[in-house]
Amino acid sequence: MSSQYRTPATDEQVSGEQSQQLTKALESFLGPLLVLLDAYIDKRLVRTFVRTIAAIITFRTQAQGLCLSELGAYITNPAQAPAGTKRLSNLLRCTKWGKELIDRYIWEQADKRRKELNASGEEALCIWDGSVIEKPESEKGEGLCAVKSSKAARLKKPKKGAFNQPGGKAVVVMGIEWLGVLLVGMSGIPTVVNMKWWTRKGTKASKQRDQEEMLLTRIARRWGKSVIHVFDRGYVGAPWLAVLQRLGLYFVTRWKKGLSFFDEEGNLRKLGDIVRYKRSWGHKLIWDAGKHCYRKTGVFAMPVRHAAYVGQLWVVVVRQGGEPWYLITNRCIETEEQAWHIVLIYARRWQIETTFRYKKSELAVQSVRLWEWENREKLLLIVTLAYSFLLSLLDSSLDLIREWLLRHYCHRTGKKYHEAKVPLYRIRWALSRLWSDFHPVFCFSVLEAIPISGNQHTYVCSKNSG
Repeated sequence: MSSQYRTPATDEQVSGEQSQQLTKALESFLGPLLVLLDAYIDKRLVRTFVRTIAAIITFRTQAQGLCLSELGAYITNPAQAPAGTKRLSNLLRCTKWGKELIDRYIWEQADKRRKELNASGEEALCIWDGSVIEKPESEKGEGLCAVKSSKAARLKKPKKGAFNQPGGKAVVVMGIEWLGVLLVGMSGIPTVVNMKWWTRKGTKASKQRDQEEMLLTRIARRWGKSVIHVFDRGYVGAPWLAVLQRLGLYFVTRWKKGLSFFDEEGNLRKLGDIVRYKRSWGHKLIWDAGKHCYRKTGVFAMPVRHAAYVGQLWVVVVRQGGEPWYLITNRCIETEEQAWHIVLIYARRWQIETTFRYKKSELAVQSVRLWEWENREKLLLIVTLAYSFLLSLLDSSLDLIREWLLRHYCHRTGKKYHEAKVPLYRIRWALSRLWSDFHPVFCFSVLEAIPISGNQHTYVCSKNSG
């Protein structure tokens, strides 16, 4: 590690204390899940579970971030790396617990956040999107299927000053399909609702719409109309509208201009033709999260209908230069203020894009190298817990320790870094350096409170209950 981040000897005690405080924060964050895991598996495996999350946060490299042999050196120490690797392998291969336990804990945290948003009068938004985990050089892993490479698509985009850019069909590589849902308010940090990985090949083969409908039904049963679902253009079409109609949910989805709706006179026309030549109700400067600038934006709304949806729909047209956004919603739009509110709701969808980018670039989910599907899912959900913990460090109650951490272990002078509202990357960099210098020492107070007797599993849980 670079010497510029090493603290003077006089500050070592303070750094050690802060390291332990953050270690306790991780234990507290995982506390309910650790108690649940202890009902299924040996305490030694539960301790390995916690140390694995700390190791994932500490070990930063895209190429080998989730290699078990590399994480093993951080679970124990470099001299005992094989022993750490064996402990992690035993945890993932253990058949006494499944991914359902982590999935259940993540749902409970999201439900707690939803109740807080509803109690404060703020709208809760469920943001949906899909991505892929690319394994272009892998062939034998269980569940690998053909996926469209998002990295290749990004590299093929036309760039100013570059000529003879490659075009043609999308590049297809081996990988895993990925479906994610986040819970957010109109401001503040996101909360993970669900992360699901699925495949189109083999014994676990499934279809995209089946996976999406299954997850949407699960959310609808738990939360009903207390949330608004936000979708991108990948969720357009009559079948998806029919599902939303059947479940009776509020939604905002971006539509494609070439698809047809019934206008106010009952004529079936393309969406772009219906709103053409309609003047905007008003203009505002709206922050563009993708281009990092304010853009003059006009808005217009009108009622429309669709053959697959019985109720009334509204289209909100957002004009920012270039192709407009066509936002379809079942929320009543009668005023300009209501139309702007729908625009701001859809703008929050960018949060899930940053989540996918962070987990790929910073948490190295594409470096996972496990043969069996179940073990791979467990490890990816453990990574999701690490991401959720990093998000929890953005809470206002941790302002002082967060400022100290960034000042001493990831100091930056650039204007961009100082103006960042959510310095999630810097928090991970700083915590990684702190825990490299002062290794976290876990006390496992939650587990020590559980007595060990002839029947070690104090809690009686059904494996299917997760």
